[in-house]
Amino acid sequence: MFIRTESFQQFIRYYPVVTALIAINTVLFVLIRFPGIGDMIRYYGVGQNLAIAMGEYWRLVTPIFLHYRLMHFLFNSFALIIFAPAMERLLGRWKFIGLYLATGIAGNAGTFLFGPDYYAHLGASGALYGLLGLYLYMVLFRKDLIDPASSQIVTTILVIGLIYTIVMPGVNLYAHLFGFLSGLAFGSLVFKGRMKYFTMLNDPAPSPTAASPQIRFDPRRWQKSHKRRQILKYVLIGFVVFLIVLGILNSLR
Repeated sequence: MFIRTESFQQFIRYYPVVTALIAINTVLFVLIRFPGIGDMIRYYGVGQNLAIAMGEYWRLVTPIFLHYRLMHFLFNSFALIIFAPAMERLLGRWKFIGLYLATGIAGNAGTFLFGPDYYAHLGASGALYGLLGLYLYMVLFRKDLIDPASSQIVTTILVIGLIYTIVMPGVNLYAHLFGFLSGLAFGSLVFKGRMKYFTMLNDPAPSPTAASPQIRFDPRRWQKSHKRRQILKYVLIGFVVFLIVLGILNSLR
């Protein structure tokens, strides 16, 4: 589920919502650094609890698409590329974007309700942790939707994410927590009646005359399984190294 083997053109065609989210985040990340327009984007877009309390409710949404620090932007973009495509194919485009926004808003609402009055924040972390909450629901209650190797990755990433949330300075704990809990809570709704992952949306239906994959013998089945496990291991190691480098760079700022 988390291995990306598509070309750039295939990625855009298969995952248009994820592509659009990355494009929006990138454009805003560039614009926010320019004087004038960047100041305006920050003024109207950053989540500010006091401003929300005064009726500026759009600030529950706009922080989902804004990043200021380069490492923050790269980390969230990397997480989108790894974790979001499978969820878009599994849920469908409209349901996926609805869940992404809903969990991001839940994280920002939790920040507003429980954070300090003068707390200001931005970033897609609440929505990304919402995706992790959805994956955890699959691991716990819908094992038919996720393969064992991906379940192990989800569990490991959740542990790393918990440590990252607690240890890293400047992290919006409220957004992480409430985004994650909302994703976990939405799982029972969005996965109701959903078929197994390998029957993803938009895939052509198998021919009724085709041999059943359950009874077809593949002499290279073990080698393919071993190769997939090795690739997943490298993906996980790469993610951990990325987090370590991110922490070192943040400590040098």
